[in-house]
Amino acid sequence: MRQETKCIEGGYTPKNGESRLMPIVQSTTFKYDTSADMGKLFDLQASGYFYTRLQNPTNDYVAAKIAELEGGSSAMLTSSGQAASFFSTFNLAGAGDHIVASSSIYGGTFNLFNVTMRKMGIDFTFVSPECTDEELEAAFKPNTKLVFGETIANPALIVLDIERFAKAAHAHGVPLIIDNTFATPINCRPFEWGADIVIHSTTKYMDGHDASVGGCIVDSGKFDWMAHAEKFPGMCTPDESYHGLTYAKDFGNKAFITKCTAQLMRDLGSIQSPMNAYLLNLGLESLAVRVARHCENAKKVAEYLKASPYVSYVTYPGLPGDKYYDLAKKYMPDGTCGVISFGVKGGRATAEEFMKNLKLAIIATHVADAHTCVLHPASSTHRQLSDAELEAGGIKPDMIRFSCGIENVDDIIEDIDQALKAAVK
Repeated sequence: MRQETKCIEGGYTPKNGESRLMPIVQSTTFKYDTSADMGKLFDLQASGYFYTRLQNPTNDYVAAKIAELEGGSSAMLTSSGQAASFFSTFNLAGAGDHIVASSSIYGGTFNLFNVTMRKMGIDFTFVSPECTDEELEAAFKPNTKLVFGETIANPALIVLDIERFAKAAHAHGVPLIIDNTFATPINCRPFEWGADIVIHSTTKYMDGHDASVGGCIVDSGKFDWMAHAEKFPGMCTPDESYHGLTYAKDFGNKAFITKCTAQLMRDLGSIQSPMNAYLLNLGLESLAVRVARHCENAKKVAEYLKASPYVSYVTYPGLPGDKYYDLAKKYMPDGTCGVISFGVKGGRATAEEFMKNLKLAIIATHVADAHTCVLHPASSTHRQLSDAELEAGGIKPDMIRFSCGIENVDDIIEDIDQALKAAVK
C-alpha cells in the first residue's frame, strides 16, 4: 500500500462482523482462564495483554499503523514525545554511558539530555549538524551508545544529513535515532537513509488537532545488536527479571521494542491512554492530505515573508535559496513541513509586538497542527537555554516560529501583513 492508503487502512483489519472503526479498549485489565495462561504473558512466552500500563490493544493497533508508515518492524506508543525521547535513549544508555546528539534539537529534548539525564550519569556530546566529518568523528567515545538527531530541527529548521550521521554511527557500532516529528513519514522515511530507530511527538502533525498528547518509537529492525554485543549488554545478555531471556536472541527484529515495553514501560508506565490513541488514529487517517496542505501554505507564506520589507530573514528549507534547500530536496523531495522561522526588523521587542497584533494566528506553545500558531522560542520553549546554547542550536533571540495551519493561505498572509505593518515603525 502507498502512504495515503496506509494512513487509512494500516494497523487494524477488522474480521467478519467486527467494528469497522478501530475500537477503544478502555480497560486497565484483561481476564484469563488460568494462572498458567497469565504466567506465559509475564514470562514473555506468549503475546497478549494483562495490564494497560504496559500494553493495550488500541495502542498497539495505532503503533502498528505508524510502523507501517515508517517502514519499521515494530513500534510502541508513549504518553508524550518527551517520553519517546527518553525511552528510546535510556533503553540503550545508562549510568557511565555516552551519547552523541545534534545541538539543533527541540529545547525540551536538549534539557532532558543536558540536565535530567546527566543527573542519571549519562554523558552527552552535542555537535553541530553542520560539523565536519572530523568534528563528528571526534565526538565519539569508547562508551558511546547511540547518535540522536532531528530530521528538521525544531525550531531552527536545520535539515540533518541523515545518511552522513548514520554512516558515522554505524562506523562506531551504534544506532542512529531520528526524531521525525516535523517531516512525518509522509515527507521523509529516515530508515531508507540509514537511521535505525525513529521517534515522534504524535501530538504534532500526526494528531493534528490539539486533541491528544502522545509519542511513538519505531524500530527499523535492521540494527544487528549481537554483532556489537559488548556495547549493548541489556539487549544481548540474559534479563534475570524475565527468567534469563535475551532480547536480541529471543525477539529478533522486535528486540528493541520488546525490551522497551517489558522493562521501561513496565517500570515507568508512561503509556498513552487508549482514548488518546483512538484520537491519534483519527488524525493519522487525514495525515497525508493535511501535510500536503501545510507544506503548500508554508511555501507561499515563506515566499511572502522573503519579499516583505519588514522581515530581516526567513528560514524555510522548502524555499529555493534556503541554506538547507538541497538537503531538503534529497531527503524530502515532496515537501518539508508547515513551520517557518523568521525575524522581524527591529529585534526582539518588535517581534513581540508583531505577535501581539496577530488576529488569526494564535500565540501557543503548540506547533504543527491544523490551526496557525506562533511562538517566540527564546522566551518560551527554549528559555532555559543560555545565549550560547541558543546560538549553537541555530536560534536567534528575535526568531519567530510560525506554524502554518490548513486555513486559506490568503487569510494567513493577510493576518501576517497587518501585524507586521502595525509592529514595525
